[in-house]
Amino acid sequence: MKGSILIIVLFVLNSLILFSQKTTINSPNQKVSVAIFNQQNNDVGDWYLKGTYVNNGKGCVAIPQINLGLLFSDQDFSKDLKLVKTWKPFPINENHTALHGKRSHCSNSANEVTLLFENANKAKINLIIRAYNDGVAFRHGFPDKEGSFIVKDELTSYKISSDGKRWMEKFDLSSEVLYSYMENDSVQQEWGYPALFNTNNPDCWYLIHEADVDRSYCASRLSNNVEKSQYKITFPASWEGEGELQPTITLPWESPWRVIILGSLADIVESTLIQNVSIPSLITKTDWIKPGVASWNYWSNNHGTKDYKVVCEFADLAAEMNWPYTLLDWEWAQMGNGGKHDKDFETKYIAIEKPSTVEIKMLRRGGFAASLKPIE
Repeated sequence: MKGSILIIVLFVLNSLILFSQKTTINSPNQKVSVAIFNQQNNDVGDWYLKGTYVNNGKGCVAIPQINLGLLFSDQDFSKDLKLVKTWKPFPINENHTALHGKRSHCSNSANEVTLLFENANKAKINLIIRAYNDGVAFRHGFPDKEGSFIVKDELTSYKISSDGKRWMEKFDLSSEVLYSYMENDSVQQEWGYPALFNTNNPDCWYLIHEADVDRSYCASRLSNNVEKSQYKITFPASWEGEGELQPTITLPWESPWRVIILGSLADIVESTLIQNVSIPSLITKTDWIKPGVASWNYWSNNHGTKDYKVVCEFADLAAEMNWPYTLLDWEWAQMGNGGKHDKDFETKYIAIEKPSTVEIKMLRRGGFAASLKPIE
């Protein structure tokens, strides 16, 4: 009798697991897989992903739970989501040549699946998942063709085993803080990208990052302030004073890729996954892009780019030394002390009040490089 009860219990548990797991997608080499689960064991409710890595025939659950969802000012895309449709997985096969980096010839090869959900108001959201040989990438998308919304919060979060080893950097705007090695999740704070983890399996590593962030969204960081084992995507803070704290998006729209590079430590080091999922350069005419020596004021004059007179001194230095460039670092759009600044990052020029030996011309919107052109 006890044996029969045990069999029935195991059958029910297995049925629940199969019922809750809606889709699994594997990498081309079958070593990486990502599955989507419903927490209520239903087609409606809260959803999460689980990432798994197989090495030498042994499976390792790298991240047991990745929570999903977005919160708009007038819509909730995290609770009571109904799975409407799952498209058939299809292969991604692209090749591109890199001018610099880890290798000249890069392959963007993955299997992709898209799942369509709708919330209680019948508003639709896509979840796009890719399984690569060296990791997982996923993003949210909206298939509707029109509409403008404020994103109040992104609810993506990674549940990390409490005893996993980790190498992480306390969040800093300059990304100039040293990485700390930790053997548990005892430290709670905001963390910068990338964040490196090692599971109890010494051959199973993963690195969390983001990719393909553009002007329609904000860069993010991770925070485990609320729950120490849960590393949540977090938006910029008001004290930073730069850009929108809650981005405004216009449909159709897709979020940045959330990326987990997964595998051995060698896989992590050799991966070009961040580059692979980012859109190619939109610059078609590139003959003006030439490497060269530049003067740079920031190390010797911290925050010097805000000072017009310092900027001119370094521009003059470059002209005197016959260097083709001067580098305008962070805060160039806040230039004062005799210079005028334009808060609109679309500006192509920085206005200057007095003639100098050079004209300071921005090479790209929001960029920091400048070319030198003698003034007649």
